This record gives sequence, C-alpha cells and structure tokens, in this order.
Amino acid sequence: MAKAAKCAKVEEEAAAAASDSGALTAFLGWCADAGLELSAKVSVSREGTVADYGMVAREDIEAGEVLFTIPRTAVLSQYTSPLSSLLEKEQASLESQSGWVPLLLSLLHESTASDSRWGPYFSLWPNFSGLDHPMFWSKEEQMRLLQGTGIPEAVDKDLANIQTEYSTIILPFLKAHPDIFDPEVHTLELYKKLVAFVMAYSFQEPLDEEEEDEEEPNPPVMVPMADLLNHVADHNANLEYSPEVLKMVATQSICKGQEIFNTYGEMANWQLLHMYGFAEPYPGNTNDAADIQMLTLCKAALQATKTEAQRQLVLEQWDFLCQMEMVGEEGAFVIGWERVLTEEELAMALKVLTMSADEFKEFKEQETQEPKAGEDGAMFLMLSNTTIPRLEASWKKLLFDATLLTLKSYSSDLKAEEEMLRDPEAYSKLSCREKFALQVRYGQKMILHQLLELAS
Repeated sequence: MAKAAKCAKVEEEAAAAASDSGALTAFLGWCADAGLELSAKVSVSREGTVADYGMVAREDIEAGEVLFTIPRTAVLSQYTSPLSSLLEKEQASLESQSGWVPLLLSLLHESTASDSRWGPYFSLWPNFSGLDHPMFWSKEEQMRLLQGTGIPEAVDKDLANIQTEYSTIILPFLKAHPDIFDPEVHTLELYKKLVAFVMAYSFQEPLDEEEEDEEEPNPPVMVPMADLLNHVADHNANLEYSPEVLKMVATQSICKGQEIFNTYGEMANWQLLHMYGFAEPYPGNTNDAADIQMLTLCKAALQATKTEAQRQLVLEQWDFLCQMEMVGEEGAFVIGWERVLTEEELAMALKVLTMSADEFKEFKEQETQEPKAGEDGAMFLMLSNTTIPRLEASWKKLLFDATLLTLKSYSSDLKAEEEMLRDPEAYSKLSCREKFALQVRYGQKMILHQLLELAS
C-alpha cells in the first residue's frame, strides 16, 4: 500500500508539473500575441526561483537594460475590460473604501468567462487555490502563529470589509446584470480570493509629483508578466511607466543564473505576509519594522502613575494628543532597524505624556495660540539609533515600558525561536505558514529588543 501510495503521489506531481508547463507555454504564447516583448536574456520558470513562478537571467545583464515591454492594451484593468463602458456608466454606485470594486468586477467576469481574452493569463492560477494569505488561515492558526504581529487584527478588518463590500455593492450589481453575472458562480468565496489576488499581484501606477496632493491614487491594475517577478528588499529590477507601454528595467548588473526581483515597495515582513502571503528570511529584509500600538504607550504611562491626579493628567494629555491628531486609538508607532519611521508622532507623544501638570498647562496654552508668521508650531525630533540613548530619562523610561508591554503581547518565546532558526533540520520540518510566521515574529522581536537596549 505504501509503495502504491508513493507511486500515485509521484504520478500526481508529474501531472501537476505537466499542467504547469502547459499553462506557462500557453501564457508565453499569449504574451507574444499581445505584443509583449521579452528579452532573450531572461526566462520565466519555476526552477531557480525563491517561490512559485519567477524570472531568471539566461545571460549577464547590465543595469538599464529592458527585460520586457508590455503594451498597455495587454494590462487588465477597469479601462481595458469588456465591461469598461458599463463600469464607467455605473461608477457612482461602485464607489468603495478600497477603490478596487471596478477591477474586482472585471476580474470576476474575466476569470470565469470561457472566452476571456486573458484566459491564458488566469490559467497560471487555477481556481486561485495557490493563494495562502493569512485571511485563508483558521482563526486558531492565526492566533497561534501570529499573535502580537498585528496581522490577525488586519485580517479581521479585511474580512469585514470584504463581506460588507460584497453584500452592499457587488451582489446588487450582479443581480442587476443577470446577463453578465451569476451569484451562484460569482460568489463571496471567489470574491475573497480575487481580493487576495489583487493584494498579491496588482500594480498601482504612481501619481506625478504635482498630482500627489490633489488627485486620488490610481486604481490597481493587473500587469501580466510583471506580476510573476518575486520581491526582495534588495531588488535588481523596477517597473517603469510611459503613455503607451510599461517596461521592466534592470536597476543593477545581474549575473547569468540569478533570479530577477522586482520591488513591491518598502514593506515590513508583517505587511508582506498580510498582503502577499510570504515573508523574507531574517535578516534579509532591511525594510522590516515593528509596531508599538499608540494605546500601548498610553497604557505604559498610566501604569507609571501613583495617584488619581496623575492618572487624570495622563488621560488629559492623551486626549490632547488625539485632538492634535498625533495619536489615535487604532494607530501605531513604527520602529525600523535604524530609526523610528513615525518619529514626529512618537516624539510628541513622549514629550506630552511625561510633562508635569504645570508644563502641560503651559504647553496647551502655547498650542492653542495662533502661530507667529514663519512658525508652524510643529516640533520635529529625529529618533534614531544614535539619538534615542540621548533622550531625557523620563522619555526613555516611557519608551522602554511601552516596548516591554509590546513584547509581552506575543505568545511565543524568543529563545525558542532563535534555537529553531539555528537548527536547519528542525526548521525544514516547519510548514510554509510556520516558517513565514516565524520570520515575521523574530524580525519584529529583534527590532523591539534593540529598542529596549537603546532606551535602557
């Protein structure tokens, strides 16, 4: 029986490999027909890549070389979809918090249409079953592996928004157009998968600098080929936008056999796992960061009080910080490897929450006065690995206490995690979910422990 089961497994794997190869061949043929130009120096493969499909250099590549060019007509968006005129006509009823609804409706239609122009593209993700974002994990698994990281809370918000968006916007639209959609096919479950698909694979064209303050962000789009490249912080390629085409360009020299990596942005490991379903191995992600919840800083300040008067003062200070929009009940201070990324907010919170009653009274009076000409009243202090040890003792004590409280929110032990990472055999036995979660937790804890040392 064991041999038969093993043979069956080998046959299944061979069939899956053949299916993948056929899907990739069909996709590459579709790319050529769509006008996508692929450099002879690169190839798309599952071999030699860190995960799933990826792109590998077949020859040495110099910085500045174009790896592939994609005509905008091959991009799948609310504007290139066969539903574009309908989506434009009904755009007022499709407005949502995410701004993704028109693209998601396009994906619902195209991913289930037998004659979709993008059929070979979707064949790379059969049923979208390979998506493994934490939103698809059980609640038990989320809490066991991700408690303290901020991911379970982000997933809860996502799922609530998906449910609301589907029931209040998508479903009424589907029912209003029964000639195009079928709620029995275009289900909430499929919608949830497509949200994860957009999270992991879509691109958002940046606004021009003069547009940034006035315009809404550009809607997400699906960019075939570009979305097959994997991500690392130290990437070697970047997507460039022009009116007619999009180009993937090498940003540094790439040697034959090396994988070509795009960047998804400066993202911490918890964001990568939440949005894309993976994390970079420690210590590779130079953009990694840990959050200290703003309420945790308030909690640390309250714990240090000894009288009711002191407690009331802290609560008044917190309320004033909220009025200044420096803090919020759902906000977080973001701590990077080299500096605090929300340094203005944290510096102001530390300053205000360590004031005496007289200092706070004077501060409030100054803040409520109209600033003099040429003054904006703002205080800015760089909080870095160099400056944190030189902060006032009261600031450091409050920061230390808040960091300690944050570390206590994890359900796992740092020492056990270090031992696991140092034991290749034990680490290899972990599931992908366990490995990614471990990398997220460990990176965050190392940043927080570094902050403890700086503030001690």
